[in-house]
Amino acid sequence: MQEIKRFQIRGVSGEVVRTRFVDRIVDYWMPRGGSEHLLIAHDGQNVFDGTTSTHRRQTWKMAQAAIDVANEQGIKPPTIIAVWHSSTKENPWGRAKDLAPEKFFTTDTYVDPRWAIKDQTMTLHSDSYLQQIFGEIIPAIYGAHSSEKTAVIGSSMGGLATLYAAIQHPDKFSTALALSPHWVISNEDFARSMVDALPLTHKIWMSRGDKGIDKEYVLLQNYVDSLMRERGFTHNYQSKVYRRSGHNERSWAKYLHEPLRFWLNT
Repeated sequence: MQEIKRFQIRGVSGEVVRTRFVDRIVDYWMPRGGSEHLLIAHDGQNVFDGTTSTHRRQTWKMAQAAIDVANEQGIKPPTIIAVWHSSTKENPWGRAKDLAPEKFFTTDTYVDPRWAIKDQTMTLHSDSYLQQIFGEIIPAIYGAHSSEKTAVIGSSMGGLATLYAAIQHPDKFSTALALSPHWVISNEDFARSMVDALPLTHKIWMSRGDKGIDKEYVLLQNYVDSLMRERGFTHNYQSKVYRRSGHNERSWAKYLHEPLRFWLNT
């Protein structure tokens, strides 16, 4: 782990630390004295730093929201580890390679042509991406962690990656927060295969807006909701629709307090 720089963000004490793990950048923020709770976020470019975010100056404001919710609960805020995806000009499909659930994209899996990866020779590596997070990044930054007090969060393809992490590493965390999960990359068969593999032991949050790409999520998200009920997810599952909310960091930041409460509420 190599430290790159430290920077401050408005409304948050202490510093965000930017580090490099070989070819992967990771930002993290830790409250003074550490924390019992740990939040792992995909698309780390968009979590803290507006200069690196997909939509310039739009971030999740995740540390601010986590501090607010932790204060409500009377606990210390969680440590937040924000893992960058690997897309670059030289590697434009890096994000898809990281976040697309590798086990569920077989040669016969339907992929919507709008989202299909054009490079037919490309292979996904989400399994090694998740292994790097749980086997290398967390131990180096945080050390040993309690799965009961750890959550993973992501949006869009990061939402699917969050659910996939619960399937592949159920012993590493207990709450999956999937905002605007991008089910429309495929179809009902794909959605069912993932839902059938989710561990019943986990708390799972899903949500969507009603603007932009999120408008297209209605049918498949409703289908997923019905499958979740069939599987027996009840009190440990929450699915919400946010009016006048779109597919961007500003929209997710506006309602981020609610999934964080779902996780941290004791």
